[in-house]
Amino acid sequence: MQKNYGITHLIILWILLAPITGYSVETDIAKALPASACFEDWPMDGKVILFDKETLFDHINGESELYFPYGFEVLAFARYVSRNDPQAAFDADIYKMGSLLDAFGMYANYRRKNDADVSVGAEGTASSSQLLFYQDRYFVRLQASGTTNPGPDIFLACARAISQKLPQKTGRPKELEAFTVPGIERKSIRYIAQSLLGYEFFRKGIVADAIVNNDQVLVFLVLENSLDAARKAFDQYGEYLKTSEKNVKIAPMQHHISLKASDPLYGDVVVEQAGQYVFGAVRVKDTSGVQQLIEKLYKRIAGE
Repeated sequence: MQKNYGITHLIILWILLAPITGYSVETDIAKALPASACFEDWPMDGKVILFDKETLFDHINGESELYFPYGFEVLAFARYVSRNDPQAAFDADIYKMGSLLDAFGMYANYRRKNDADVSVGAEGTASSSQLLFYQDRYFVRLQASGTTNPGPDIFLACARAISQKLPQKTGRPKELEAFTVPGIERKSIRYIAQSLLGYEFFRKGIVADAIVNNDQVLVFLVLENSLDAARKAFDQYGEYLKTSEKNVKIAPMQHHISLKASDPLYGDVVVEQAGQYVFGAVRVKDTSGVQQLIEKLYKRIAGE
């Protein structure tokens, strides 16, 4: 009887500990910030402070609402100050987002086209006053907070120290692969987590600037979970256009359906739906050139 009791006790103990063991695999976001120093002679000033959905407003007043559609969970913050120059300091923020794509979305929101590329995480950029990168579901932002800028070498050293403590998954979101076609400006690619182009029926998706015969257009890809959902969004857009534009041309094609019209907000548009995606371009001037770009986009989506 005593033997059976011991086995039962061990089974119960194993069940109780199993979730704890699984949780320990997840990165402790506070520990991702180097505790003693982010770089030699740049110790942490105080300790790491955590912010959740209820308190994020206290740290980034005016910006907190921007993070919530991207699945924000928690932020770890610390400040580092130079031992040699007390006026030189920078803030380190690590945001845990909902997914890899969400982390990219926040990174792309702050990235600027003229900032230099840096080799850290999945992708990073830096200027004289800040460094940004994303890795796995984490978005990292380092920015000067003293009167003297730390400089790019300090930023990069600290970013790499943080990167080493995050999950070592440095791939980019697979959804971005469709935009690796000539003509699309890489640093303009952004993920919008809600109301793409400002339309509720385009729930979420990716946008980017593209050059077509010296004209700039906006290319977009609506991300849906099924063919039916994508077709519904496509049809809703068509119906919306018909309320202000009588000349809406919809034509079935071999593997998808195409729409050409004038959008009251974006001018001429070319939009197509295939599978679980709606994609196209707005602010179109050269329809034939844009059509070729969209076909390349479609081939990337279809995996051809």
